[in-house]
Order: sequence, then C-alpha cells, then structure tokens
Amino acid sequence: MNTQKKILIVDDETINLDFFEVMLSKLGFVVEKCDNGTDAVEKVKKFLPDLIILDNIMPGLTGREVTKILKNDPNLKSISIIMLSALDDVKDKVAGFEAGVDDYITKPFNFTEVLARINAVLRNRALFDQIKMREARLLLAEELNKDLKNNLSVFIGGIEELDKAVTQICDSAEPNLDHDTLINMIKPINEKIISVRKHIATLDARIEKTINEWDNLKKEEIGLSVLESHIRKFLHQEQS
Repeated sequence: MNTQKKILIVDDETINLDFFEVMLSKLGFVVEKCDNGTDAVEKVKKFLPDLIILDNIMPGLTGREVTKILKNDPNLKSISIIMLSALDDVKDKVAGFEAGVDDYITKPFNFTEVLARINAVLRNRALFDQIKMREARLLLAEELNKDLKNNLSVFIGGIEELDKAVTQICDSAEPNLDHDTLINMIKPINEKIISVRKHIATLDARIEKTINEWDNLKKEEIGLSVLESHIRKFLHQEQS
C-alpha cells in the first residue's frame, strides 16, 4: 500500500515553490505546486493533498481566503494547512488560526523547522482520523444495540404467541388423550420457552446497561470538532 503523504505548495514566489518541491520530494512526499490562490482551490479538489503549505499574501485570493473556502467545503475541510506569511503580527496569526489553519510560520523560515511542523501537523491529523474512526465504530455499535433492543421486543412477542399456541393445543386436545401424556408432549416446549425467556432477559438487561453507560458517557463527551478547535486554540497560544 502506498502510504506517501501528498503535499500541495501554494506560493506566488517561484523560488519557494521550487525549493519546497525539491526538498520535500527528496524526503518521500508526493508534491504538487500552485502559484495563486484561485487555482489552488481547484488543484486541491483534484489532488486531494494531506497537507497544504499555503502562502498568505498572494495576488487574487489570499491564503486566508483560500483557507476559509476549503474549510467551508465538507469534502475538503479536514485537509491540514500550514500558513506561511511575512506578517508576524499577533493579530495576523490569530486571523489565520481563526480561519482554520493548523499552524502558522513566519518568513523568512528555516526548512528544518518547517519540516518539524509538517511532521507534527500530519501526526495530529492521523490522530484525529483515528479518533474519527473510533467514533464511527462506536456509533455503529450503538445503532446495533438499538436494533437488538427492537428485535428483542419482536422476539418476545413471538414467544408469547408460542405460549398461546401451547395453551390452545391443551384446550383442543382429543378428549380421550391422557392428560399426563399431553403434559409430557408439551413439557419440552415449555422448558425451551422458559430457557429462551431467561436468555432474552439476560440479554435485554445487558443491552439496557450498555445503553445507559453510553448515555452517561455522552454527557461528558467532547465532540471531534470541539476537540480540534481546542487544540487549535492551544497551538495558537503556544505560537503567541
């Protein structure tokens, strides 16, 4: 399986595009480049990078404007973005983080630092993806639990119908049929019904307990989007 990460470089300075393309390609990344924000949006849709290194100050769409467009697209909002900018003012950094970037690096930059930031952002994204997968699995398990609960109700109804059928058999039995013989005939059925009822009761109690535990956990649950927002704010505080 190809596990190479894809990085899109967006910068209106050719020297930066070429530098990043050469350096990151040597490190095993699949690299594409773009020299303006408008084309970058279309390139992202086709290339679907894992990470975008995005210059902020560009003709046409700025990096912050590109970020807002991508973060408002449900299919693209999870793509990580590192913004490069010559603007070192705190308010510019805050604006970048509020737009949705994962990290903010001021120019002139040191490539070793940029590479460390790239690896950190990709690790964070992998962690979020794992959490997202875990949430999806838990949701499926929760749905399965509810389905089991509903099906148990149907199953119980079937057992009750079987009870009625046994009663009808007894009521409509031939007059000359010995009572003890009849009891012996239906005894295995009754025993099976009792056994099934016990298993149903145990399963029903277990499902009910699980549902209650999930409900309690949900009260303390932090959603993935909120968690990511908190981490972004923490990163911003670290940068300031």
